[in-house]
Amino acid sequence: MNPLLLTDGYKVDHRRQYPTGTTLVYSNWTPRKSRIEDIHEVVFFGLQYFLKKYIIEDFTNHFFNQPKEVVVKQYARFINNYLGENQVGTKHIEALHDLGYIPMVFKALPEGVSVPVRVPMFTMYNTLPEFFWLTNYFETLLSTAIWVPCTSATIAKQYRKILDKYAQETSSVPEFVDWQAHDFSMRGMGGIEASVTSGGGHLLSFTGTDTIPTLQFLETYYNANSDTELIGGSVAATEHSVMCMGTNEGESETFKRLITEIYPKGIVSIVSDTWDLWKVLTEYLPDLKEEITNREGKVVIRPDSGDPVDIICGNPDGKTIKEKKGVIELLWDTFGGTTNAKGYQELIPQIGAIYGDSITIDRATQICERLKQKGFASTNVVLGIGSYTYQYNTRDTFGFAMKATYGEVNGEGREIYKDPVTDDGTKKSAKGLIQIYKDPSGHFQLKDQCTWEEEKQGELREVFRDGKLLIDDSLADIRKRIKA
Repeated sequence: MNPLLLTDGYKVDHRRQYPTGTTLVYSNWTPRKSRIEDIHEVVFFGLQYFLKKYIIEDFTNHFFNQPKEVVVKQYARFINNYLGENQVGTKHIEALHDLGYIPMVFKALPEGVSVPVRVPMFTMYNTLPEFFWLTNYFETLLSTAIWVPCTSATIAKQYRKILDKYAQETSSVPEFVDWQAHDFSMRGMGGIEASVTSGGGHLLSFTGTDTIPTLQFLETYYNANSDTELIGGSVAATEHSVMCMGTNEGESETFKRLITEIYPKGIVSIVSDTWDLWKVLTEYLPDLKEEITNREGKVVIRPDSGDPVDIICGNPDGKTIKEKKGVIELLWDTFGGTTNAKGYQELIPQIGAIYGDSITIDRATQICERLKQKGFASTNVVLGIGSYTYQYNTRDTFGFAMKATYGEVNGEGREIYKDPVTDDGTKKSAKGLIQIYKDPSGHFQLKDQCTWEEEKQGELREVFRDGKLLIDDSLADIRKRIKA
């Protein structure tokens, strides 16, 4: 698809709407607010993908390397059929094709850093005066490509913060947190691009994922290499169709077959709520105790319905003793384990649990806290983080917006801004050229109304200029930054 058609309809004629003599438009990308409690900084992630995929690959393959008359005719046909009679024209499209590259500068903070709300993550502006219209023409494409990875990376970091806290307090293996949040979100996301970019954001903080294409995404756009590093991984696991085909009456035999014949060693996760979770925990597993405890590897029990907190930790108001105890305590009753140096109980290495249905930050916190109150280490359970976490967001979750703050008309600079009187302050923009600097505590801060000399200083780095990527970060480097 012609990448110049990847935009909102109102963008196509803004070129003629700018003041006569406009030669430069300078804009920035900023998270303007947080709608998630306790999150005040947003992880920056996804610009390198946007630049490589769209500004370089797609423009090269689907615009510059195509015959000019073909792409111009295609552009004119869609715009004319869409708008009807208009004066958008195609001379500017022809001129861009003749140029052969995107005449823009992108300056950005390093990907993986956390950026305070209302502090820009990157800026962009045109390098040739006749292409001033390009800067904000890219707003739609840029926004749709970048808000998802930033948002999911931020939420994943918050999960990491919570799980690290409880692991430090209760577990003898805090390093297990790398695997304690597992990305289950692909099937519930808004398309493949949302899946892989969100999944990439998840893998900045964790290593567990079932979203296989995210591995290729990170190899292609973030210099990862699954031959030499762990990008992400998973384990053998069943689904309900497998358990149903074994029949209700044969469920115990299905468990035994999976554990002793199909997967005699290694980790295997078995969905356990197909009919009666409590029967699995108190009848089938005790019958298989010897096989499980003597097995080289871990059997992971996966409940998949009900209230996650009550199912894992027990429901004080439950109707039966099984419901009151919950999964972890029932596993302890059968298999036991050890009490670690911190005074918390850890199941034997051969048994564990994962819960992957409707997990949220709040529920993850409750699960860890209630396990702690019961005397169990938080790392007895893995949480599957699905679309209930990663898809229930919008661009407004962190108020992302791209806004122009500076321009030049007839050789004179104009500091521009917006500050709607009908708004609560969220939509108030910066003004003029900007610089991002670090305060004494190491947090990024915004200085606006800068001179060009001041704009060249600070923490923003040129990552792209005139068709060429100047900084090509790796997943490994970004992971180091997010953990710093």
